Amino acid sequence: MALSSDAAHRVHSPPHHRRRTSCRSVRRSNRTRYPGSDTTPPTPKIAFTFDDLPAHGPLPPGESRLEVASKILAALHDVHMPQVFGFVNGARVEQPSDAAALQAWRDAGYPLGNHTWSHMNLNQHSLEEFEADLSHNEPELSTLMKNNNEDWHWFRFPFLAEGDTPAKSTGIRTFLAQHGYKIAAVTMSFGDYLWNEPYARCEAKGDAKAIALLESSYLAAADDSIGYYRDLSHRLYGRDIPYVLLMHVGAFDAEMLPKLLELYRSKGFEFITLEAAEGDEFYRNDTDLRQPSNPDTLEGAMAERHLALPSKASPDPDPDTLCR
Repeated sequence: MALSSDAAHRVHSPPHHRRRTSCRSVRRSNRTRYPGSDTTPPTPKIAFTFDDLPAHGPLPPGESRLEVASKILAALHDVHMPQVFGFVNGARVEQPSDAAALQAWRDAGYPLGNHTWSHMNLNQHSLEEFEADLSHNEPELSTLMKNNNEDWHWFRFPFLAEGDTPAKSTGIRTFLAQHGYKIAAVTMSFGDYLWNEPYARCEAKGDAKAIALLESSYLAAADDSIGYYRDLSHRLYGRDIPYVLLMHVGAFDAEMLPKLLELYRSKGFEFITLEAAEGDEFYRNDTDLRQPSNPDTLEGAMAERHLALPSKASPDPDPDTLCR
């Protein structure tokens, strides 16, 4: 899948944007205080999740999918991260290194979930086509997750597209419920996928200056997103919901993960599992698909209440402009 197609993610589509004047612009304080509160908020919690296993985006020269996965797993291990779901597209297993990356994820004790076979966009296909593609992914998952009776029935919609018609949205929820699935929602994201392709280009050119710009803008975008989504959560519910962070198994994600994890720790976050996060009432319609569909993003909850979204910074510089 071309990286640019992931721009369809609904969590990256607020109506108002502003350009960051500098990647060294003033950051939000580590401990956000909210109107009417004189006390430090409870510890925020976040579950990391990774999409597009075993292969996302182009690779820098000389790097394999297994090496990317191994870097990610090492960084997660170093911070004693609890179980992290990786969401699999079986069609991406094209060579031995791809299969080895999936096995490495399992060997680390981390679970796998369903992301459809081919990363299919439900909004662009019939319900029947989508159900078939989703089901085609199940034998691979069942084989990889056969030990200890582990549950792989967690589903992440590609592009976070849950159906462009009421019939599709209702139909896929019914299908998932009948097959024992829960939906892996996304309530925090900073568009990490935007940096993976430029990184491969810049590594190929040996452009250290551009790579440094990628690094600073990546962390700045993650930093901004923390304040942005915490602000939405407090506007809506007066508290931090447990957040579910969307990440991808890209080469630059692997390179930056130690620094990214340190950023979240510096903001006071506690790392938790996807199951623990979605035990919160906010995610009830994702874990009990018999419930009627409700917004499962913070942007969606804002829209449902007819509340305007605050401005959201765009990366500066735009990663796509580098090393062209």
